[in-house]
Amino acid sequence: RIGAYDDELMAMTREDDLAQRLVTVPGIGAINATALVAAVGDASAFAKGRDLAAWLGLTPRQHSTGGKTKMLGISKRGNRYLRTQLIHGARAAMRHFVEKQTAMGVWLRNLLARAHPNVVVVALAAKLARVAWAILRRGDVYQSQEASI
Repeated sequence: RIGAYDDELMAMTREDDLAQRLVTVPGIGAINATALVAAVGDASAFAKGRDLAAWLGLTPRQHSTGGKTKMLGISKRGNRYLRTQLIHGARAAMRHFVEKQTAMGVWLRNLLARAHPNVVVVALAAKLARVAWAILRRGDVYQSQEASI
């Protein structure tokens, strides 16, 4: 039965141009792509990628007291299902990105050197949300950029 659902999701992905473009991003498969297209559409409701990441609850929560601002964990607002799916996709794609000599790989290796791996996974999920926004909004196709050293 699960195989039939997987086949149906793949067929939906093949029929939708935006979903096909999203699947080119490591960490975004057929399930994530169809869920993003269903929930976000063409992303015209969001002015920038950070707005989509914030809507999904993948940005730090801010707490201020006595004139001092603290950044706490993620806000966990928004669509719980999409946030969870992006985090799972980021966890699966992290090894792929870390091993490559791309800008994303360099960014992840630097982040892993100073932060807990779970924090890095959520940061990568937020980055994937921003990439997804660019693809949905502009109609681009994902291209990994070589690291400039």
